[in-house]
Amino acid sequence: LVFFFFFFFGFGKLQKNWPSFREAPAFRNGNQCPYVNRTRIVSDTDQQRMCDSSSVHIAMTLDVAYLRGSMAAVFSILKHSSCPENVIFHFVAGDRDVELRSLIFSTFPFLRFKVYHFDEELVKSRISPSVRLALEHPLNYARSYLADILEPCVERVIYLDSDLIVVDDIVKLWGTRLGSGSAIGAPEYCHTNFTKYFTDSFWNNKAFTKVFDHGRKQQQQQQQQQKKSKPCYFNTGVMVMNLVKWREQNYRSKIESWMERQKESRIYELGSLPPFLLLFAGDVEPIDHRWNQHGLGGDNLEGRCRALHPGPVSLLHWSGKGKPWIRLDARKPCPVDHLWAPYDLVLQSSTSVSSSSSYAS
Repeated sequence: LVFFFFFFFGFGKLQKNWPSFREAPAFRNGNQCPYVNRTRIVSDTDQQRMCDSSSVHIAMTLDVAYLRGSMAAVFSILKHSSCPENVIFHFVAGDRDVELRSLIFSTFPFLRFKVYHFDEELVKSRISPSVRLALEHPLNYARSYLADILEPCVERVIYLDSDLIVVDDIVKLWGTRLGSGSAIGAPEYCHTNFTKYFTDSFWNNKAFTKVFDHGRKQQQQQQQQQKKSKPCYFNTGVMVMNLVKWREQNYRSKIESWMERQKESRIYELGSLPPFLLLFAGDVEPIDHRWNQHGLGGDNLEGRCRALHPGPVSLLHWSGKGKPWIRLDARKPCPVDHLWAPYDLVLQSSTSVSSSSSYAS
């Protein structure tokens, strides 16, 4: 009775500042898909279905200010998946978990998903000022804690930001093979000026810079005549993560350690990305660039329009300040924003949530 009252009265009240969404169509598996228990996950104790190794596991964070992007991302993944019922979504939220769970269910009543609570106090004291306030949102750092948040039986996950859409079958990305020495796979961008992500205080300290002097893997070094792998920029908004290795190597604490050093020495400027570069650059399993056409939101300060990069596209990512739904609502869209619009499930009569607290990088 209490839940009934809350759902029909309390939820509606709490949702006043949220956009409203239309119900998405149901996407079903084809005959070629492997069998899975398609029953919707109905409780946090439903371990058997959460641990389904034959499914594609996707992790995303959820924030009230970013729901419109999140819903479009989920819709795009399901629409282009050959086996949509074989996809399990792991949503991580900092607050209002129950309301968010209800909202997702009302938009995707057929979806297999679970909402996890992230204790933002774990990182608040470790976060340093960034070039843009939105990059300081604690949920930006939740990806570092996925190995602890998700069930131990989940050994592998695709992490995705909420300001993107997928226009290809997600199972292709899921099929990325991670070598024994790689905890993550991601598209690398070795032409990017790597030095700009760190301050002079970092580059003038040999104790810091030596982290980039390691080779990638001994086997690859032998194959490449002892040539060391070049540390390259990669965007943390699209990653295939080996959670077994993450747990074994305790990467969470290593990232926290770099965050503590940042508080002491100011060795970088850009939010949650640099600790990942410090820990993994040179050891990332490279993935085709088509899986992260990033930067469509422009730079972190002005968010100017940018065109697509040359080549095939499987995932479009509006990293940067500009977000497609904000520019579309303002009737000042960039050309690429019209590619996002068909996946927008928002009801146009609803009030858009302010972008001031948007956090994705």
